[in-house]
Amino acid sequence: MTEYDELVARNVKRLRAERKLSMAALASQAGLSKQTLSKIEQGEGNPTLGTLESIGMALGTSARALITEWGSSIRVQSSAGANWVETANGDVRMLEQLYGSGYVRSVIVRLDAQSTGSANEPLSSGALHQVYVIEGQAEVGPIGKTVHLTEGDYVKFPADLPHQFKATTDTALLHVLTSYPQVPQLTPFGLG
Repeated sequence: MTEYDELVARNVKRLRAERKLSMAALASQAGLSKQTLSKIEQGEGNPTLGTLESIGMALGTSARALITEWGSSIRVQSSAGANWVETANGDVRMLEQLYGSGYVRSVIVRLDAQSTGSANEPLSSGALHQVYVIEGQAEVGPIGKTVHLTEGDYVKFPADLPHQFKATTDTALLHVLTSYPQVPQLTPFGLG
């Protein structure tokens, strides 16, 4: 299974669930067999552009939306398990590779333990946060699914859900990369 297959599988499953469609109903609306749709949702389908267009139309979106990273999952990469690759320009650690287009905002966030870590409102549909801990420790992620991160840890999560950033040490310094499928109405730091 390729990263592309996984991406399409996540998006089709998420959009189908959001629209409260059964697999049989979506397959019928897209003019596909249930078995074909099942394989696509398992990341084994290798769909053509025509198939993606049919699924997109049945979901009320586009084929492009099915091949764009929408923040469908939470992914944590601990510093202890990081994979560094030696290159001519230095050692490189891949955090994430995103597909699609839109708007990206990169900020450094300094948190302190005195702040409450209250919930941030959801950002626009399809928004995605990627957080790398530079210093300290923090609790970040969607409400009810936050993860504890330490220096060097990374997490990716959907920002179109209520979420929080909270220092669990005196201070924490985070690099937050936020991607939006379209240009959003931004709050001062785009963190929601």
